[in-house]
Amino acid sequence: MRGDEEARENEAAPRERRQKGRTVAHYCHMLRAFEFWHRKCMHLSFQAFCHFKLRLYSAYKTLLPWLSAVKETGFEKITNEMVHRVSSLGLDSARRQQQQSPDAESAKHVSAPSMSEVTCNWSNRHSDTCKMEGDLRIHGMAGTVYVLSSSNFRPNNSTITIRPYTRKWEQETMLRIREVSIRSTAPEPFSFVIPPKCTVRHDVPAVVFSTGGCGTNFFHAMTDLIVPLYITAREHNGHVQLLVADYQPEWVAKFRPILTALSIYPVIDFDADTAVRCFPSAHVGLESHRILGINPALSRNSYTMMGFRDFLRDVFSLRRPWATPVSRSSGQKPRLVFVLRRHSREVTNEVDAIAALAGLGFEVVVAGPEDVRDMAKIAGVVNSCDVMVGVHGAGLTNMVFLPHNGTIVQIIPWGNLKYPCRFDFGDPAPDMGLRYVEYEANAEETTLKYKYPRDHPVFTDPISIERSGKLWETFLEGQNVTLDIDRFREAMQQVYNSITTE
Repeated sequence: MRGDEEARENEAAPRERRQKGRTVAHYCHMLRAFEFWHRKCMHLSFQAFCHFKLRLYSAYKTLLPWLSAVKETGFEKITNEMVHRVSSLGLDSARRQQQQSPDAESAKHVSAPSMSEVTCNWSNRHSDTCKMEGDLRIHGMAGTVYVLSSSNFRPNNSTITIRPYTRKWEQETMLRIREVSIRSTAPEPFSFVIPPKCTVRHDVPAVVFSTGGCGTNFFHAMTDLIVPLYITAREHNGHVQLLVADYQPEWVAKFRPILTALSIYPVIDFDADTAVRCFPSAHVGLESHRILGINPALSRNSYTMMGFRDFLRDVFSLRRPWATPVSRSSGQKPRLVFVLRRHSREVTNEVDAIAALAGLGFEVVVAGPEDVRDMAKIAGVVNSCDVMVGVHGAGLTNMVFLPHNGTIVQIIPWGNLKYPCRFDFGDPAPDMGLRYVEYEANAEETTLKYKYPRDHPVFTDPISIERSGKLWETFLEGQNVTLDIDRFREAMQQVYNSITTE
């Protein structure tokens, strides 16, 4: 029996010695690490130094009981050395405090590390946005914004992603938008992220947004991008750098006059930008309040749509700020622009409609699809008019160029479209300082009567068409309008009377 016990002890001894050897080597390495951080502490600010000391001492207290249980001279030497190192930090701290200026508050302010801050808003129905200030580094090609020494850093929010476009309720649209990552680092000395070094430094804020949604459509360009960009960037009076994800050269070229008025710097193609750009502050995503509208209560500078239209008038050097009543006895005629469509929602008897308008006393100007492509040209034409008329569509967005007190007349196609059409153009009109009139086409004025019998749901239950998911192809893409000229003339006579005097 005794021989068996001695044999087991002899077998265990080598294993115990090997384990102790590995442990000694491991904690010798730890001691060297402690020595490194001890030297590093000499260069920390006092505030950061105190945080580090607490962490170091906590780690030491965790290890000490286990180390003390090992009865080896080498281990006792290690633990004593660690105690000495941790304790010496306190002595060094006291010496540093004694060497500081008597004005403790001032010294503390000077030595405190600069902190960055990130604030995000996820509650807006239209868009997610993040604002940040401090040490910011933007690497466009990597799609990343680095926020160094974030004061509100948490491990669970160290990296967040955002799609900087303003139709977040449309999942299909948002999937086309490039994600931008915002990566925050912990305050020094606890950050283990090594951010890229600045290659370009800016002393103005950055605004990051995408043109990858529906921006080529003029209605969406205005409501999804231009109005939100005005809300977000106008306060900087041109001293802001625009970075565009999902860069579309044709979009930037078309809206360059507006972009130039919002920023004095060339627009940067975010996705192709290899530089690491450092900014003092940044705004990822655009503020958006409503369709073709601004809520002054939500705007930091109480911006309004009237102010936005004044801004556009300045951009395009438009002459008429206000539309005034025309005296019929003077021989002058109120000017009306008729916005025409092609391929869908076209007025099939436009010649008769124009003749009826002229017969009422309007000076009629026709603007077809080729005319509205030149934004500066159509802006001048619309601003010279008192009234705009057209079938529901993106062309009516040019109402932003009408003078204040102008009138917009929307022809609504058949298909129970009154409320969605009013939502797009009727509801925004009052905030723009415009009067809104709608002319709703009836079942006799739609070309759908040549495609479907009168007992078809297209006529008896248009809402069922919407529920089936065929609203767009049936009522927006699938019909044209043949105006009842007598009915149309009667409606426009009221408009004429409202903008003229004896």
